[in-house]
Amino acid sequence: MKLISFNVNGIRSNVTKWFLNYLTEENPDIIGLQEVKATEDELPIKIDLLSLGYNVFWNSASKKWYSWTAVFTKVKPLNVAYGLGLPEHDEEGRIITLEFDNFYFITVYTPNSKRELERLEYRQLWDSLFLDYMKRLEINKPVIVCGDLNVAHKEIDLTNPKTNRWNAGFTDEERSGFQKFLDSGFIDTFRYFYPDKTEEYSWWSNFANSRERNIGWRIDYFLISGILKDKLNKAFIKQQVKGSDHCPVGIEIEL
Repeated sequence: MKLISFNVNGIRSNVTKWFLNYLTEENPDIIGLQEVKATEDELPIKIDLLSLGYNVFWNSASKKWYSWTAVFTKVKPLNVAYGLGLPEHDEEGRIITLEFDNFYFITVYTPNSKRELERLEYRQLWDSLFLDYMKRLEINKPVIVCGDLNVAHKEIDLTNPKTNRWNAGFTDEERSGFQKFLDSGFIDTFRYFYPDKTEEYSWWSNFANSRERNIGWRIDYFLISGILKDKLNKAFIKQQVKGSDHCPVGIEIEL
């Protein structure tokens, strides 16, 4: 199966430009999207998605055009769940979980700690709650997590680690939260294949031609339960795909 994750930073504008062509060419079995910033009713290509064989699942936030997530899948899930199951943390539409015969697929848009780290304390709570959620699911079946996790784990995961040392996405607290995912048995699929590879990023600032200069961050991930590692064939970052300030990341795995 080919699985893709993509923070599209607003699907309504992107759909008219390139997204449907990208989806047709890439042809993933499942794609998880973050920051769709639209309701399902505002999606102009739903008929096209159905014609391509995709089932469409949407998690809209209570705040208009905020974060929100979506999943398009050619494999019909057994069940679909939205959020962590905790109402006080589920108002921003950040999680969709699909249950299949042999695994769970989660797409997530992790909260940003924001400028001045005003949301760092909440971010730490979120990481803890999300890890608990993944581990509860893992009792029943292996888990595959994809999404914008809003953290560069290692210094090689961003261009300027020294100057970003205390910025959102590269604080000790956020990196520690991600490390706890790995310590609990989840695998960072890209680093599984490329432990030392540099200049592979998935997000670039819109300032100072950052993308053209490849001054970026790797903050989009696929994590898998350790039991699935022998089924993993490939992990990749599609930096050449334009249209968002992020690019798609993906894996190919035998499921």
